[in-house]
Amino acid sequence: MARLFHVPLSPFCRKVRLSLAEKKIEVELVEERYWEQDPDFMRRNPAGKVPVLRLDGIMMTESAAICEYIEETRPEPSLLPSDPVERLEVRRLVSWFDDKFHAEVTSKLLYERVNKKVMKQGYPDSKNVKAGAKAIKYHLDYLTWLLDHRRWLAGDKMTLADFAAAAHLSSLDYISDVDWNRSEVVKDWYAKIKSRPAFRALLADQVPGFPPPKHYNDLDF
Repeated sequence: MARLFHVPLSPFCRKVRLSLAEKKIEVELVEERYWEQDPDFMRRNPAGKVPVLRLDGIMMTESAAICEYIEETRPEPSLLPSDPVERLEVRRLVSWFDDKFHAEVTSKLLYERVNKKVMKQGYPDSKNVKAGAKAIKYHLDYLTWLLDHRRWLAGDKMTLADFAAAAHLSSLDYISDVDWNRSEVVKDWYAKIKSRPAFRALLADQVPGFPPPKHYNDLDF
């Protein structure tokens, strides 16, 4: 069985978990306190971060590389289009969320509110929290624009781009930092993603000291 070293609310780990689950790859989840830099974990990934996936006898790091490997070795159901231009758009949006959205929103909200406490690094920086709360509005509006022109984020079919976006938004939804009333079309898109069997394990996550809101695992939120 595959083994994934992860942190429950990490959007990068969640993206990998969604890809594995969508392709029905059984995986053992091992929660890793990577910030403690345990020697065994550092041997698995000298970069000292999650996710780390052991699959096919290979120890893999970096969520983008992991998801590409999963797609190439388990192509069904496909999470990347066959057309090169369409694949380009999927990869662009994955990078948008893992780079821009992460820097402007996830790191400002999730990391300040949750990670600092878990890692015992002090209290949230109010300036960062305010900046993240402001930035997420822009990103939700961008999602609205995309979904006004497409059935899914990158086109007519669900792709890895949808999983990347949902991974970040679900982590933030766990701490009630997504205003679903801002856009009905984004809420409807997330409800479709949230209802997929691949999402069930994410909705069952529990982080000690941080109970999720009632709507978090409600499919009819």
